[in-house]
Amino acid sequence: MNDFWIILTACLVACSCSILGCFLVLRRMAMIGDAISHSVLPGIVIAFLLSGSRESLFMMLGASVIGLVTVFLIQWFHQSGVQSDASIGVVFTALFALGVLLVSLYTRQVDLDLDCVLYGEIIAVPWETLQVGGTEIGPKAVWALGLVLTLSVVLIGVFYKQFKICAFDPAMAAAVGIPVALFHYLLMGLVSVTTVASFESVGAILVVGMLVVPAATAYLLTEVLSRMIFYSMGIGILSAVSGYYVSVALDASIAGCMITMAGVLFVLALLFSPSHGVLIRKWRQKRSAARMA
Repeated sequence: MNDFWIILTACLVACSCSILGCFLVLRRMAMIGDAISHSVLPGIVIAFLLSGSRESLFMMLGASVIGLVTVFLIQWFHQSGVQSDASIGVVFTALFALGVLLVSLYTRQVDLDLDCVLYGEIIAVPWETLQVGGTEIGPKAVWALGLVLTLSVVLIGVFYKQFKICAFDPAMAAAVGIPVALFHYLLMGLVSVTTVASFESVGAILVVGMLVVPAATAYLLTEVLSRMIFYSMGIGILSAVSGYYVSVALDASIAGCMITMAGVLFVLALLFSPSHGVLIRKWRQKRSAARMA
């Protein structure tokens, strides 16, 4: 049963991150996901200091606020003349360093350490259960991630057309009256909430892998956004499941094996994708050259 909960948690993380990752990849904002996944650390610590609780709701609120602050600062610096990549680097390293400082100063006596935040430990998920009326109803992580996934699916489903136009052509979106800034910050807020909900299972460092790699792999396989989203989720689930069993066989880090398997799938797509595959294109070129000869 423990294996089931671990795999289910990993699949929920993969789906939550993969859906949002498609829009980050299309908008060429993959590094924004990396920045948010690191910079929300001070928000988590501040939420803990204010509430005195490690409950996921407080953590999500704190992370969401700092995530939006991160995006605002990056855009502000960029509009002020700083290069985009430099803006991202300055903001996320400064906020992440602030979070590390706060952890080391104020949370030494509680279970909120850097190993927990950075690396996570999905193997402990089955033992941290949620109780209602004295009855256990499953791991807390499963419920938290399930709610986050539901929130993302509902918002993106309801505003799919707006998110799609903003991703492909922000200028056109603005011209037809879509509030581009609103949907931009809504997307960033979802990324922030998903990131902190995934902390205890995959950690801040590895969550960016699930945000970017499955979506980038799906991008190589299709040019239709709806298919890209479903492909990305499927690739994320496959990476999570296969990564778990690889980690069991090797007695290695579960989260590390999951992202490694996602990387393997990306390389396979890069080599053999029908439209973008490197080897497929070379094979087609050779066949065309042979026909012309």
